[in-house]
Amino acid sequence: MSHTAPETRTHAPVTDDELAAAAKPRRHFSWGKALAWLVMGLIILVTLFPFYWILRTALSTNPSLIANPTQFTPPEASLDGFRRVFGLQTGEAAIAAGGSGQKINFWLYLKNSIVVATLVTVGQVFFSAMAAYAFSRLHWKGRDFFFGLFLAGLMVPTIFTFLPNFVLIKELGLLDTVLGISLPTMIMTPFAVFFLRQFFANIPVELEEAALLDGSSKIRNFFTLVLPMSAAPIATLSILTYIAAWNDYFWPLMVSYTDHSRVLTVGLGIFRSQTPQTGPDWAGLMAATLVAALPMLLLFAAFAKRIVNSIGFSGIK
Repeated sequence: MSHTAPETRTHAPVTDDELAAAAKPRRHFSWGKALAWLVMGLIILVTLFPFYWILRTALSTNPSLIANPTQFTPPEASLDGFRRVFGLQTGEAAIAAGGSGQKINFWLYLKNSIVVATLVTVGQVFFSAMAAYAFSRLHWKGRDFFFGLFLAGLMVPTIFTFLPNFVLIKELGLLDTVLGISLPTMIMTPFAVFFLRQFFANIPVELEEAALLDGSSKIRNFFTLVLPMSAAPIATLSILTYIAAWNDYFWPLMVSYTDHSRVLTVGLGIFRSQTPQTGPDWAGLMAATLVAALPMLLLFAAFAKRIVNSIGFSGIK
């Protein structure tokens, strides 16, 4: 009687990709998620469409815009709008292209905007950090009352402070100066103090107490301990402050009268007022607007995640 050996079957080894595919749960289609993504896509489209329209207008010529005002793409592609902004086009060529023929001192306005935004950001963040540290770490009589009174400033419309600030800047002899534009918001703001105080309050007190036992002081703790640990919210506040100072228009318009102190937003308003007989120079105006807004858009896009995370961590709702 013969016995046959049992047949042995060899199996190919299972790869890691096959194991991952088998372990990965199957996702079922959800109408709710699809609707949510559709709504989000529509919101993004509506938000970004004005920026595209600015670009489309800036890359067109004024006569083609008048002839085809609703065309989705540039009716006649041209860089003449950017040439007028940067002063690379002669007055005769600008008038022929639908411009006013008058140049704007773009680079001087750009420099003034950078100086003003930098002064406001550095001063406001530094002084607000000191005030926030005093409200969150130092114990003194009436601290909570004065903090609540200070926060009440958030409910005061900014326009109500324009006239007192204008009188103060005039009495100081700072009208038509870069410092006069920067000074009212260079010290501190209620929002900046509240923003940093929320973060300082979450820093463990034991760290400062240990430093005090080692012979440190409150001032030294502020500069060597609290500020380094608060790099993320300080960077976020700096970005928000810089963007707000860069986009400010009404206050610089009130206190600047010549090109010596005009910032870019005011310069764009002057460019808009130089209307030729054929109509507004929309191509040049949109080109100037795009150039002025592009640095802030790139800055916000680069640090958007950090801004959102810091605001969430600070407890702001």
